[in-house]
Amino acid sequence: MKRTTLTQHTTLANNIMYYIYTHIDTDINLDELASHFKINKYYMHKIFKSIFGRNIYESIKSIRLQKASNLLLSNRHSTISEVAQLCGYSSQTSFIRAFKARFGMTPKQWRQGGYHHYSNTLLYHQPQSTQPPSFHHLSPQIVKMPELQAYYIRHIGYDESIKQTWQKLQTWLYDKEIAHYTMLSLFHDNPAITPLEACHHVAAIVCDATLPMQEKRLPMLKLSEGVYAKFHIEGYRADLLHFIRWVYHSWLPQSGYETTPKPPYAIYQKNHHLSSDGRFEMDFYLSVRY
Repeated sequence: MKRTTLTQHTTLANNIMYYIYTHIDTDINLDELASHFKINKYYMHKIFKSIFGRNIYESIKSIRLQKASNLLLSNRHSTISEVAQLCGYSSQTSFIRAFKARFGMTPKQWRQGGYHHYSNTLLYHQPQSTQPPSFHHLSPQIVKMPELQAYYIRHIGYDESIKQTWQKLQTWLYDKEIAHYTMLSLFHDNPAITPLEACHHVAAIVCDATLPMQEKRLPMLKLSEGVYAKFHIEGYRADLLHFIRWVYHSWLPQSGYETTPKPPYAIYQKNHHLSSDGRFEMDFYLSVRY
């Protein structure tokens, strides 16, 4: 495939994903989606799957259920039916069936503590800190973030091979002699509830200056503007996994906030995928509303 064609496909797939995130609480009709982007529905499916590695149906379902798993904890006074509606399900029955197929328990069981067991099982198979850190001393800032445009490389699986993806981005930066930039990671999947091998990780660069068209060899994506809870954290890769679990399963339910479908992202001061000692320093941004 020619690079120009690949860039066009990637841009279209990212625009479709952005649309899904911003309309996840509605009934997303794929015929209307194809019409919106002025493309044949079957060709749209083909392009999307070639870029993301899963079809549009699977992506919509995954995003809906990730949102539901969070709302069941943060919206304690909402009924199961209300949570289903907030996540775009037309009936409580179809929501319960989909949730149980994904998490092995009903939404009620999840809310009553099942999420602890599910997350503990995942963490058992993930890299462990010598002593899992405590994050209860952390208090976020609530900030308004602008929309960000980022060049990126997508990676499926959260493991040591991410380092190679970041090295490619670093090579691109050095080759283009780009001196002023910001490194960030975008988390399409929540590793507290998604096996690491299935997590979609995005390694991205926000450049301070606009590059000429001939330099735009990498695809671009948009990070949504909005209100975010900003946490400053430091540590090792395993610490980050424990932190994300703490944010969703401890801080969020007690905070009085709820998160939105917008994926969280991290802005690095020190990138553990590239640092010699494997440590990171970052600001983690979680989209919230009250």
